[in-house]
Amino acid sequence: MFRGSITALVTPFRNGKVDEAAFTRFIEWQISEGTHGLVPVGTTGESPTLDYDEHKRVIELAVGTAKKRVPVIAGTGSNSTDEAVELSQYAEKTGADAVLIVTPYYNKPNQEGLYQHFKAINDAINIPIVIYNIPGRSVVDMSVATMARCYELKNVVGVKDATANLARPSQVRSALGPDFCQLSGEDATALGFMAHGGAGCISVASNVAPRLCADLQNACMAGDFKKALAIQDRLTPLHEVMFIETNPAPVKYAVSRLGFGTADMRLPMVPLTDASKRAIDQVLSDLDLVSAKAAE
Repeated sequence: MFRGSITALVTPFRNGKVDEAAFTRFIEWQISEGTHGLVPVGTTGESPTLDYDEHKRVIELAVGTAKKRVPVIAGTGSNSTDEAVELSQYAEKTGADAVLIVTPYYNKPNQEGLYQHFKAINDAINIPIVIYNIPGRSVVDMSVATMARCYELKNVVGVKDATANLARPSQVRSALGPDFCQLSGEDATALGFMAHGGAGCISVASNVAPRLCADLQNACMAGDFKKALAIQDRLTPLHEVMFIETNPAPVKYAVSRLGFGTADMRLPMVPLTDASKRAIDQVLSDLDLVSAKAAE
């Protein structure tokens, strides 16, 4: 259902507001570069600091710009089930192809709480749900057994797995079968994830190098892992600098260097250090994404 390189979109800001023109231009570029899908208002899109109206507007812009050329999986998760339901219903009404629901952060629900959270959202909408399992940010890890329970719900179709545990896709595949859509949420291990039965990657790096990320995924889907490894070798320095500081500060800066909006973020996120900027500029130059002169 969902496959390939799916970009976890940044949300450009200008003068403290969402830069709608830069965002729509960025989506057009992503699609033209071969990106297979879009995820607006995830963590990379700074969903924690967007207000409700902005969150909904960004979904509208993504859906309206994509025009069904590629699927839009809207980030509508929350640590409040009622809020996640409301945002998910809005995404469905707007025309999103699916929703991405993060495991509730900070509350730290047990496995039954996780199941009931996803069941409530499932019962409120009629579009596919992708579970977003990211223990490093949410402090809870959905077990394979709980994921199997969720898969019995009518709308749950897959997972964005950001555990970086390459045993996990095989464990999930063994328990849930090959039709459960497993998407990597971690660029550095996406190649290995694909070899373990993954369907694609919801990527931070593809904000910056969408063509290369799409080529890597296309090679994996064609079974050409030798070609994919060669692309991975080129992308590895990018994967590393995209997390040189807390996401999305590095990717926001890199995207601004490509000409799509500013590097502005909202507190508590702060600008990159000059050393981090220089490291990112060097990688962008090495990948021929900006000229060496522009990187100076």
